[in-house]
Amino acid sequence: MEDKKKSQWSWTSAIIGAASAVAATSILSAKPKDPTFHLISINFTSLKPSLPVVDAEVLLTVHVTNPNIAPINYSSTTMSIFYEGSLLGSAPVQAGSQPPRSCQLLRLPARLKALRLAKHASRVMSDVAKREMVLDAAVDIAGTARVLWWDHKFKVRVNSHITVDPVFLDVIDQENTAQLELFGSGR
Repeated sequence: MEDKKKSQWSWTSAIIGAASAVAATSILSAKPKDPTFHLISINFTSLKPSLPVVDAEVLLTVHVTNPNIAPINYSSTTMSIFYEGSLLGSAPVQAGSQPPRSCQLLRLPARLKALRLAKHASRVMSDVAKREMVLDAAVDIAGTARVLWWDHKFKVRVNSHITVDPVFLDVIDQENTAQLELFGSGR
């Protein structure tokens, strides 16, 4: 009877130990997933005189998802916005953080330079007539993801190809790609 209890206890310990090892290995070796970014809306906020033209200030609302098991902290950066390959404007992204497996909305103020848009006047007029304008955006976001007691540095390159209605500033279609790059960990 005594042997049976001892044997059962050993099996229980072995199962608990194996489960703990599997859980620890899963946490440490979990393959990080790329975050997702979707432009929800573009809202016109104001016009700023920039003689001989007027620049537009807009507010971009971006939905960001962190699908990973680790919270992230990221540094400030700037999103570049392009039209026909020319830099049209930029939007500052403030430093921040995001909990694990969460979504949040970022509101990014952007200034679009009318003079740069004027260089493509015939194409802009065609886009307005079609009510479809294609914009591209790019941003590099760097930061750290904390897994247990280690900080893992990362960089995410986000490229967006967005079709908007230039009259009502509605987002018609978008294709976003995010490329995650991880660096060595530090304590």
